[in-house]
Amino acid sequence: MLHTIFWASSHPCRSDILPHTVRRLFSTFASGAPGAGLLLLRVAGAAIFIVDAATAPWRVAEFPALLVQITFLGLGLLLVAGMWTPIVATLAAVAALLMGYSHPACIRYWLVAAICAALALLGPGAWSVDARLFGWKRIDIDTEGR
Repeated sequence: MLHTIFWASSHPCRSDILPHTVRRLFSTFASGAPGAGLLLLRVAGAAIFIVDAATAPWRVAEFPALLVQITFLGLGLLLVAGMWTPIVATLAAVAALLMGYSHPACIRYWLVAAICAALALLGPGAWSVDARLFGWKRIDIDTEGR
């Protein structure tokens, strides 16, 4: 007899608040074409942050500018990976809004803020670290072998 069991996660940090938060926010992680669309949104949102951090002159930057560059690089890499997506996308949207207010003529920050806000609401998709860590697992138990 074959029994199938589904459970949320076996990740060792189950007592942390983040796995419960991500699992509570997204009951499933979209796969197929919707998952590919979410991956494209993550890459598009992260591209601006990574390009801004990579093209800035790292050696001549003073501390506040260097901190912004490191933050942008970290947000971009976490968005591409799809790790802690609700939190990272919200922080990225806020950072993009702040950059949009400080550079009002540059529309790319406003677009990235909208993309990141959509990602925070929609979730990371099946092709993400979040889906691997916090997604549903399936175990097939074969009881006839005993």
